Amino acid sequence: MPNLLIELFSEEIPARMQVRAAEDLKKLITDGLVEAGLTYAAAAAFATPRRLALSIEDLTAESRAVREERKGPATNAPEKAIEGFLRSTGLTIDQLEVRDDKKGQVYFATFEKPGRPAAEIIAEVLDSTIRNFPWPKSMRWGAGPLRWVRPLHSIICLLSDADGNTVVPFEIEGIKAGNTTRGHRFLSQGDIIVNGFEDYEAKLKRAKVILRAEERADSIQSEAANLAFAAGMEVVEDRGLLAEVSGLVEWPVPLMGPIADTFLGLPPEVIQTSMKDHQKFFSVRSPKTGRIEKFITVANMETVDHGETILKGNLKVLSARLSDAKFFYENDLRVAKAGMGEWLDALANVTFHNKLGSQKARIDRIATLAAEIAPSVGADPVKAEEAARIAKADLRSGMVGEFPELQGLMGRYYALAAGRTADVADAARDHYSPLGPSDDVPTAPVSVAVALADKIDTLTGFWAIDEKPTGSKDPFALRRAALGVIRLVLENGLSLRLAEVFGRANAGTDAADLLSFFHDRLKVYLKDQGIRHDVIDACLAMANADDLTLLVKRAQALSATLATDDGANLIQGFKRANNILSQAEEKDGVEYSFGADAKFAEADEERALFAALDSAEAAIAPAMAAQDFAAAMSAMAALRGPIDAFFGAVQVNSDNQVVRRNRLNLLSRIRTICTMVADLSRIEG
Repeated sequence: MPNLLIELFSEEIPARMQVRAAEDLKKLITDGLVEAGLTYAAAAAFATPRRLALSIEDLTAESRAVREERKGPATNAPEKAIEGFLRSTGLTIDQLEVRDDKKGQVYFATFEKPGRPAAEIIAEVLDSTIRNFPWPKSMRWGAGPLRWVRPLHSIICLLSDADGNTVVPFEIEGIKAGNTTRGHRFLSQGDIIVNGFEDYEAKLKRAKVILRAEERADSIQSEAANLAFAAGMEVVEDRGLLAEVSGLVEWPVPLMGPIADTFLGLPPEVIQTSMKDHQKFFSVRSPKTGRIEKFITVANMETVDHGETILKGNLKVLSARLSDAKFFYENDLRVAKAGMGEWLDALANVTFHNKLGSQKARIDRIATLAAEIAPSVGADPVKAEEAARIAKADLRSGMVGEFPELQGLMGRYYALAAGRTADVADAARDHYSPLGPSDDVPTAPVSVAVALADKIDTLTGFWAIDEKPTGSKDPFALRRAALGVIRLVLENGLSLRLAEVFGRANAGTDAADLLSFFHDRLKVYLKDQGIRHDVIDACLAMANADDLTLLVKRAQALSATLATDDGANLIQGFKRANNILSQAEEKDGVEYSFGADAKFAEADEERALFAALDSAEAAIAPAMAAQDFAAAMSAMAALRGPIDAFFGAVQVNSDNQVVRRNRLNLLSRIRTICTMVADLSRIEG
């Protein structure tokens, strides 16, 4: 079976588009081939700044012949209908078959579609792929209608097998497929003739092009680490930047240069962000001082002066960038040392939302709420309010205006410059966190109070004006804010009655509806921790469901109990008791909820269940009061044996009505005692 190599060679593809483009190329081509009747063993796609490539192994040489059968009109149908059917099939009426159908006799056409050679199918699929490629942005060039991310120069479309290599006959807008490519723009010359994928990849490397993005990234990371280590320093890890830079170069050559002493006083985050955003430089840190003292740039060239000229040019541009950053920082420090009043006043003119007022009005709400929440999280209310009032001041700073991603981080530096205490300054940095499921959660009490107040104000505010998430739309990131509150509460073990907090934050909020939204988010969060949704539902049905820490402790204990044999089997016994009881209550029109008396028990197993229920109730009630859910669940699970024995020995619906009522009331005790722990009726299975 032949192997297929495709390369689409163009001008530079933006780094941010390369990974998705390689995936799209693989999917479009392989899906098209399979749909046309070809099969293959493996496929892999690759991207460099100037090419997309696809390798397919063991492709079938031709598609299989297909026998197609098509039902036609009835034999007594109008002549025009029959003629139309003949035209659509290309057959004559003598070639049709007459078969019996439910409503009479009908014509059937049967014909063979012969197999097609792979080359013919590949050409069709490749043409469709190129013309319909889903680039986020594309362009036209020249006079033709073809669109591509950048001008397309050449195409390889090569089938290789034991007998040799064959170029697939293919042409699109004057570009003919061939078996040649080009290497590095500056470090190689002339066309490269290739014979299959392995030859293609090897010759590209000799022509200073590393085809695989992960290999380029590994090369950058390894060489950068060696350069830093030789200078007694370390590279600041940045996987996102590494992935981006590996898409900017075909032959990576890391070079390390110094940062001028005049800029070393800048906060390391400022230097790192400025170099990353504008220059795509890696930061190199001194382990001794913690300062960013050098940078690594990745050239796409090997030079006779070993990159000296490149570094000089980069240093010149970097100095200009850092000079701007230094100007912003020094000017911001002047405002910060004066108390940040200039920025705080300016926030009155910044609209947060046209229905929710200005940023200053929002800060007032957050400060009030942070002070109210503070005692529940172990924070000083005065400090919590102080931190909330300055936490967003840096939004008006020059540095955050230039680099919005530094909001909060710069707030901490400016708060310290203003003479605020470390915990207040830390809250300015931390109050946006956590921003995502993997982000660190603040643990310092003042930071936790402000972070909670910030997110709860956002949620209650948008709930009050009926701007809730719908479907996949969540323009104000309310799902993220709710997850942030959940993680702040749970990971800090806080006991917080959310419904009450929502009401204090905004009286116009439907607290019950917002709490239901939180419960939905909590189910998603706990599902990732292996807790089933029905277990959560069973716990949500209990009192105090707005205390998330209490709720999760209960759910974790129930989940652990259900993982045991006693717990799993108890559910069956409970459901059996509940079903029998519910049916009897519906049939008799009464509620069997009291009056079970051991003196009416007839069997030893019945008397044993009375005793077991007494013991369980005596153990569960204090355990629940102490929030010792594990002990409560253990006491409940111990009922498994007595309940099983009871059902094995007695008939609940006895002919003796006194005994029957007593046993139904006994089942009611099972239901009552078990649901002291959770609503087990919601457990599935």
